[in-house]
Amino acid sequence: MAEPVVRIPDAKVALSTASVYPESTATAFEIAARLGYDGVEVMVWTDPVSQDMEALRRLSDYHRIPILAIHAPCLLITQRVWSTDPWTKLQRAQAAAEKLGASTVVVHPPFRWQRQYARDFVAGIWRMANETDVRFAVENMYPWRYRDREMLAYAPDWDVTKDDYRHFTIDLSHAATARTDALHMIDRMGDRLGHVHLADGRGSAKDEHLVPGRGTQPCAEVLERLALSGFDGHVVIEVNTRRAMSSVEREADLAEALAFTRLHLASAVKVPRP
Repeated sequence: MAEPVVRIPDAKVALSTASVYPESTATAFEIAARLGYDGVEVMVWTDPVSQDMEALRRLSDYHRIPILAIHAPCLLITQRVWSTDPWTKLQRAQAAAEKLGASTVVVHPPFRWQRQYARDFVAGIWRMANETDVRFAVENMYPWRYRDREMLAYAPDWDVTKDDYRHFTIDLSHAATARTDALHMIDRMGDRLGHVHLADGRGSAKDEHLVPGRGTQPCAEVLERLALSGFDGHVVIEVNTRRAMSSVEREADLAEALAFTRLHLASAVKVPRP
């Protein structure tokens, strides 16, 4: 009987610049290159470098590491980044992706108080997606919880599979916080799953973004399923390293996350030797 060999799938593994916070966007490029990531996802936020396309291009060229995705400024702390108008933010994210060679723009569903934006969001995302080759991958979120109360902060819904989008982003930490089954969510996304934020969680009311393997989410199973399905998007490590006591500890966490991801992407794909 022929011995099996491992065939590594084509999916690239990227580092989110958010994974090095409170370090800078520039530090994320340096770490990603040193550890051997395939690229970076730029979280556009309050760091001026993350908002500057020329600065990002110089970092990418200097470290010889591509920018694979742009995360639009959708967080509470980025409400004034790249304009206060949410559609302008998405237009600038699209322009950045096109100029920097990124294939994907990650976007959150609107906050419920952004009423006009929420009302037009699904149709607007389709309209923008029809105007570019860049994927607008809408990310699953979660209900906000305080003690025994639950607040639905996102519209049309935190569960983006309830609406019609061309592409989705699955975030496993968000699935943990929502206390929903990530594998079932991936089934609902089907072939519209275009992007993955890989992180772990334990079902806390807080969005944890743990290193994969340190929580209760099916991180390994998700990666194996992606490999077997011929997933052609990117897997992005988006973890919280704020509690790292040193840069060495932070890099060790990010190296562990990369090793975990590559191991489980490869372990699912075995073919016989010819």
